[in-house]
Amino acid sequence: MILPHFVCIDTHAHLNGDEFKDDLPEVIASAKNAGVAKIFLPAVDWPSVAGVLKVSEDYSGYVYPMIGLQPEEVKGDWKEVLEKMKDLLTESLSTEQSDISGLRHRCPFIAIGECGLDFYWSREYEKEQLAAFEEQVKWSVETQLPLEIHCRKAQNELLHIMKPYENELPGGVFHCFTGNQKEAEEYLRFSRFSLGIGGVSTFKSSHLRTDLPASVPLSRIVLETDSPYMAPVPHRGTRNESSFVIEVLKTLALSYDKSVEEVASVTNENVKRIFGIEAKD
Repeated sequence: MILPHFVCIDTHAHLNGDEFKDDLPEVIASAKNAGVAKIFLPAVDWPSVAGVLKVSEDYSGYVYPMIGLQPEEVKGDWKEVLEKMKDLLTESLSTEQSDISGLRHRCPFIAIGECGLDFYWSREYEKEQLAAFEEQVKWSVETQLPLEIHCRKAQNELLHIMKPYENELPGGVFHCFTGNQKEAEEYLRFSRFSLGIGGVSTFKSSHLRTDLPASVPLSRIVLETDSPYMAPVPHRGTRNESSFVIEVLKTLALSYDKSVEEVASVTNENVKRIFGIEAKD
């Protein structure tokens, strides 16, 4: 197998989803062949945690798990869910051995996420989302694990919650950034955080190709797919895969007038700084 002369990291993919139940080994092999060095998997709710751990165990050293409650899942028994997640997180960090639904694993979580706020469709659970996010921010402070943050139509509220913890937070990623220069600057005032850039940057209508170079240094960017969602051009409209992160890499290289090797190297260093994981072991 001849690998590309560059490698990069997909910092956000949902390969534990049903979309990949029939061909996950092929998807992983395709990512490796494309030059994807590592893949990070966030949990979104309690049932997803088992899947995230299972895939991370099956591909240990290549796939890494996160644990968190995604804001659109903050409803019903969310407090109980957070309690169970916190217990598992504590066990994982203290022993590097945990048991969930009979699954033994050797994969301590690398981040808190996917967590955040989402008022895009509704503010019905606004108070619950605010409380759940702040609780997970506290986990990050307590464990010194980075945050993997989901935010839609809630930037002001999100940053307001984070501000009191700014000096204690270890850092993290504002996942799936699609905002403008002003919004980028607001996020990046949190000096230990970076922006997660994915397939939207390749869309014809996207302003990211001009806004990012104008206001965001490469040292504040990490790559992601959010697969199976938002596949980049030329795969738009299909199931997104981790191998497609290469299209994001190529787009950023053109936008910043850098080589793909340089963009891969810088973004990998950003991942190492935030998550403590290197592209090449």
